[in-house]
Amino acid sequence: MRKTIFVIAVSFTAGLGGAFTYDLLKTNQPQNTIPQAQTVHLARSNGNDAAYNSRVTRTEIPENDFVEASRTSTESVVYIKNISETSYNRSYLDWFFDRSPGTQTQISSGSGVIFTKDGYIVTNNHVVQNADRLEVVYHKQIYDAKLIGTDPSTDLAVLKIDAQNLPAIPTGSSKNLNVGEWVIAVGNPFNLTSTVTAGIVSAKGREINILQGKFPIESFIQTDAAINPGNSGGALVNRQGELVGINTAILSRTGSYAGYGFAVPIDIVKKIVGDLIEYGEVQKAFFGGEITDFDASIAKRLDIEVTKEFNGVLLAYVQNDGAAAKAGLQEGDIVLKINETPVNSKSQFEEELSYHSPGDKVTFTYKRDDGTKQANLTLTNREGTTSVLKREIYTSESLGAQFEAVPKVERDIIGIEYGVKVFNIGSGLVRRIGITEDFVITDINRNPIKSPQRLVEILEKIRGRVIIEGVNRQGRRGYYSFELR
Repeated sequence: MRKTIFVIAVSFTAGLGGAFTYDLLKTNQPQNTIPQAQTVHLARSNGNDAAYNSRVTRTEIPENDFVEASRTSTESVVYIKNISETSYNRSYLDWFFDRSPGTQTQISSGSGVIFTKDGYIVTNNHVVQNADRLEVVYHKQIYDAKLIGTDPSTDLAVLKIDAQNLPAIPTGSSKNLNVGEWVIAVGNPFNLTSTVTAGIVSAKGREINILQGKFPIESFIQTDAAINPGNSGGALVNRQGELVGINTAILSRTGSYAGYGFAVPIDIVKKIVGDLIEYGEVQKAFFGGEITDFDASIAKRLDIEVTKEFNGVLLAYVQNDGAAAKAGLQEGDIVLKINETPVNSKSQFEEELSYHSPGDKVTFTYKRDDGTKQANLTLTNREGTTSVLKREIYTSESLGAQFEAVPKVERDIIGIEYGVKVFNIGSGLVRRIGITEDFVITDINRNPIKSPQRLVEILEKIRGRVIIEGVNRQGRRGYYSFELR
């Protein structure tokens, strides 16, 4: 017994000694001198399901860098409700029980940013589209909102609420925003209020072909800050708390955020919002042509040598009497700069042009053959003049649609002398006929249609066989034939 106790005591003592020695050796090991770094493990399959880890170190940003920016920006972001009424058709049960046709209320939502102290709010066009009524929720108060104007080509819209001394968000510059710079996205995803997510600027000048309108401007800021449903119209903010973009879209297979978010740059937003507030219509500038991205394959077809300085955009179309033609530009010219700003993609070109208004004078630096030249252009509006334009929309309740005369710039591109565009199609004759959104009507029973008023007058009175001729959104000619009694 005494021998057993002795063995246990010796073993216990040895264990304590070993633990003490191990702890002493561990304490003397060199320590990590960068406490603000975190390690991320990436697993990659080698084909045999054997994974290996690659160590990647990312330095964290000090906490206070986002706290003040978040506090400032969340005070300037609002919740927007889009309320619309849709009617549903009678079924045989409605007729049997003598019930009247009913309406169904639909509510969608998004975010908005307080742009001025007196109640102007910026959001996305798709947030307010087809609304019968718009409401802004801010600090638990509900305001009726007036729609000041929209611009489908940039997916922007401006609302106005009756309020004063609101915390207008400070604006920065998207031109000075760098790829890799930290930003935060502020909005109301999933109907939550003032949610903030952080990420970096992944790219600039992204074109993803999602915008409506005949002349879309796509030069998005791409970010990996999480943007989810309900974030549309919210703020993309830099670390100084300045607005650098309006969150617009995500690329996702599921409808939820998957790492790719896009925002309209603030420098474009300023111009669009200023025009909508002052004129109710964007004063878009045109140069009298169309450009396209220019790459090595196109260069080869045009027999142009590819060099290290290979850049610019290709002038693919020149309007006969437009500003570009008057300045001596020709199809096949390679535009290198607008004023002093290089343009190496279609999105860069469109963004730079979007800062200008009709009547502005700009200089194009371009390449033709082996020489570099300059051309001075006076930019025009969509009718080919330099005056201020206001959009004239004609609404017909009986036909159930809105109508607008097609501007000269668009007529030249699709090759028509006149025409009236149909849009915002609701319930009525236009829908029953089957006319599609943005169809351009040129003739009704061989009668030229040069104004919305003339179109409505004919369709409201005509009887018998009717043939409507025109051009669809893709530029293809077609017609609709039907009988009116």
